[in-house]
Amino acid sequence: MSKGIYIATIEPNSGKSIVVLGLMRTLLGKTAKVGYFRPIIEDLEVGEMDSHINTVVSHFEIDINYKKTYAFTRSEVLNLFNEGKSGFVIDEIIKKYKYLEERYDFVLVEGTDFSDETSIIELDINILISKNLGLPAIIVLHGDGKNVKEIVDNAKLAYDTFKIDVDVLSVIANKVNIDDIDLLDIELKKQFKNNTEISIIPEIRSLGSPTLKEISKTIGGNLLFGKDLLNNQVENYGVGAMQLRNYLTHLKENTLVIVPGDRADIILGALQANLSKNYPKISGIILTGGIIPEEPILKLIEGLSSIVPIISVKGGTFYTTNKIGKIKSKIYAENTDKITTSIATFEKHVDVNKLTNDLITFKSDIFTPRMFQYNLLQRALKNKKHIVLPEGNDERVLRAAAKLINNQVVELTLIGEKEKISEQIAKLDIPLNLEQINIVSPIKSPHYEDYVNTFYKLRKHKNVNLDIAKDTMSDVSYFATMMIYKGHADGMVSGAVHTTQHTLRPALQFIKTKPGVNIVSSVFFMCLEDRISIFGDCAINPNPNAEQLAEIAISSAKTAQDFGIEPKVAMLSYSSGASGKGLDVEKVRTATEIAKEEVPDLKIEGPIQYDAAVDMRIGKSKLPNSEVAGQASVLIFPDLNTGNNTYKAVQRETGALAIGPMLQGLNKPVNDLSRGCTADDIYSTVIITAIQAQEF
Repeated sequence: MSKGIYIATIEPNSGKSIVVLGLMRTLLGKTAKVGYFRPIIEDLEVGEMDSHINTVVSHFEIDINYKKTYAFTRSEVLNLFNEGKSGFVIDEIIKKYKYLEERYDFVLVEGTDFSDETSIIELDINILISKNLGLPAIIVLHGDGKNVKEIVDNAKLAYDTFKIDVDVLSVIANKVNIDDIDLLDIELKKQFKNNTEISIIPEIRSLGSPTLKEISKTIGGNLLFGKDLLNNQVENYGVGAMQLRNYLTHLKENTLVIVPGDRADIILGALQANLSKNYPKISGIILTGGIIPEEPILKLIEGLSSIVPIISVKGGTFYTTNKIGKIKSKIYAENTDKITTSIATFEKHVDVNKLTNDLITFKSDIFTPRMFQYNLLQRALKNKKHIVLPEGNDERVLRAAAKLINNQVVELTLIGEKEKISEQIAKLDIPLNLEQINIVSPIKSPHYEDYVNTFYKLRKHKNVNLDIAKDTMSDVSYFATMMIYKGHADGMVSGAVHTTQHTLRPALQFIKTKPGVNIVSSVFFMCLEDRISIFGDCAINPNPNAEQLAEIAISSAKTAQDFGIEPKVAMLSYSSGASGKGLDVEKVRTATEIAKEEVPDLKIEGPIQYDAAVDMRIGKSKLPNSEVAGQASVLIFPDLNTGNNTYKAVQRETGALAIGPMLQGLNKPVNDLSRGCTADDIYSTVIITAIQAQEF
């Protein structure tokens, strides 16, 4: 079940507030606690509150801290994107959303309002946000000033654009000419023959009409009379420039009278007409030119039994009229009439039961790298572990350490000389506080003699004497591994400088493998654009036999499950199904059968080609009855040559983030790095190592 919904649009003035208000009312009738979140809000004056948030939170009395309801302002996002920090923006939005998701039964997320200057950027940003939150979308577009074909074309464009990365539950056409509804319904249903719900909301004139409060704020007005009626809606407006007897014939219902401040005849005549049963009601009066009526006129107005809002502005009549004509009405917290009308309109024209049922049954298959990394970070934070990094002098290690300490993810020990590390940090201007980190030099450590004696006892049957043990324990990899063995650290990450053999040899000598495990293997978490795939073994075993390959597959499936990924295992080969022949194919086929026997409920397919494993169309054509074909999450390569080259090809050609290798099968977590790794690679591998350590 989805715990949220993303309300999005592709254009300004779509009227999505109707959908937000109506859906919020519906959700509150279905579940106890509903949260509200706007990832990006408009730029505000100091102390000003976002009108969307204020309206929803106050009207529905949602118990939520205002600062938790949004992540960034529009200008903040644009500046960060221009600086190449889009990843930071998405990470912060995920963090804010997840905070609400943990505290509410459901979260309604409202996308940006769109502005003419940044609409193309905003479309991409909204898709990126909804995708990384893993939320289905409701797309809202308007029909104001559009014919049926234009609305249909816009709807299809919006759907196709979002659908590439986001599941679209519903498309809602708002502000549609009532005479076009029947034809539009027919044409939209021709275009959307799938399960996407289509709704059409007619133009409701009162919802599009600005209030005197909105107008006054926009034109910088000064209220003279009628404070209690500022929510009066303006459906028409006109300039009072002719003689009163002629002007009265032009009045319409809820007209805003725009008149120079010295035209007492028009002012008093309009007020009297408002009280007369023979003329339409007016909504208010705007006095232009900065002119205030003379004292006797003001006194006369004060004595009237009912006074509509009278507002004075400095601008001239022509300028003010043009500015009022450009105002787009919004819904705000105090305007309960508009809120009530919006909710009633939504419930009348949208099948709320069908929509909420779709939400309840919706499950997203999209799992983005940002979501995965956020989940990893949260898991590591729940039970902080102590990780040792033997290569304490390396710049990448130090930069990763700074980030880890800043995020308070783990406790860290660096192996090396404190003076040299301190010099390196100062030289490279790395923001790492040495007071927050342990630095150990093997020979100077108070545990050195104990470690030497322990290693001697463990390895004396291999002709290791005390002198050899002393030399060995001065090696950073051996010393760090012994820290884990003795319980002075929970895991180790190395390999930025040292070879895989140098990193693994100590672990194999005295950490050893888990009971029942015969082979240490590795996996990479391949963070592709819309999913996480696990690749194994791409770093350790050159040419595993069938039994070893089966064990690698079983270990990798367990790793997938441990990290929240449903294991669907593809045993890769150069042929799919029963068609191929040859020793290499038979090895994979045998390994698949062994894995099935050992874990009967494991979803596994092999032999299978890479394209059939990951592409649904090809997978179903080659293996139509397979539970794995086209949707594999765990891909097991037949040998190191194939696996290592494939993971690097995918990484380089697609821009995928490859986290790992993570080693499987050891009694305590020890993980190897590529010597070409980055600080971010080290950061991610440390987090994975910390999560592994939580099992012990």
